[in-house]
Amino acid sequence: MKNDPAPNPTLDAMLAAQRIAFAPVMFQVARVMRNRGVLKALQRAGRSGRTAAEVAQDTGLSAYATKTLLEASLSFGLVEAAGARGERYMITRVGLIVENDRMTRINMDFIHDVCYEGMRFLDEAIEDGKPAGLKVFGEWPTVYEALPALPPRVRESWFAFDHLYSDSAFPEALPIVFERRPRTLLDIGGNTGRWAIRCCTHDPDVRVTVLDLPGQLEDARVNVEQHGLLGRVMGTPIDFLDHGQAFPTGFDAIWMSQFLVCFSEADIVQILRRARAAMGDETVLWILDTFWDRQTNDVAVHCLHGSSLYFTCLANGNSRMYSAADIKRCIDEAGLTVDAEIDHLGLAHTLLRCRRRDAPAGAGKSA
Repeated sequence: MKNDPAPNPTLDAMLAAQRIAFAPVMFQVARVMRNRGVLKALQRAGRSGRTAAEVAQDTGLSAYATKTLLEASLSFGLVEAAGARGERYMITRVGLIVENDRMTRINMDFIHDVCYEGMRFLDEAIEDGKPAGLKVFGEWPTVYEALPALPPRVRESWFAFDHLYSDSAFPEALPIVFERRPRTLLDIGGNTGRWAIRCCTHDPDVRVTVLDLPGQLEDARVNVEQHGLLGRVMGTPIDFLDHGQAFPTGFDAIWMSQFLVCFSEADIVQILRRARAAMGDETVLWILDTFWDRQTNDVAVHCLHGSSLYFTCLANGNSRMYSAADIKRCIDEAGLTVDAEIDHLGLAHTLLRCRRRDAPAGAGKSA
């Protein structure tokens, strides 16, 4: 019986380093394996597996292309060799996830369509504090101004990524936010209006104002109109980085979903101060976001840390996926206090309920 080789930490570390070195290549291999039907063919074959020639026949790829893709995939766990001479290939659990898991598919499309070309300018972005990678699409100060003009495929992947995470938390967040039946809600950074629409569907009496850039408001208007809600959802344009522009007042609740991660810590404090100035004694500020220090598994932490560099290189050059500790420090500096925290909503979200620190004791506590 053959003994397993003795552990070699140096060799293990060298392998991990080479996986980093070749990661962009292997990413493209996995994407092509998925998009060209190779993984699907292997999944259909089950434990019997398929030869390279059979996969080529199934997919229409050349024998050369098929063999090259399959052999490369052995090295990072998408497939494994089977058969007496290792001539057959079987899909692994990792390959099944790449082929079938919705989150993985959306993450990969986002990285390929939105981030891949621009990430080569990461060193420039780090040096200058600006989204240097955005230049691959055109000249804009941030991705948010660019969104209406991005190529359709890039927009599709951007919105799919954005909505995947926020939408997953909405069903759980809605009954919490509406426990005290707010009649008016200010949706700061409302993007395409999906939260505003969900609010109006959830409660027929609420009215929502969406605060965002003009391009995003136009997307929101189209969506709101399609749902027949123009009478209950209105839009107000604003430049969030112009801290001299006050937020509108008179709302029972203020909502920020995946919004603060789009700004530097200094801008977050200023934005929260403007929110505080717009709040009455009874107004509640809700912040829904993904904090890497509140996750229960390494998969979520890895996704959030990976997403951080998109903000650095393409979105704005100065924000990231924050920890809850960082955001809570900004909240405190802005004169607000957190009076409730609910973790693990949807995919990796935390919901913070905030009030003005100088609000009278007991304000907003009654049901």
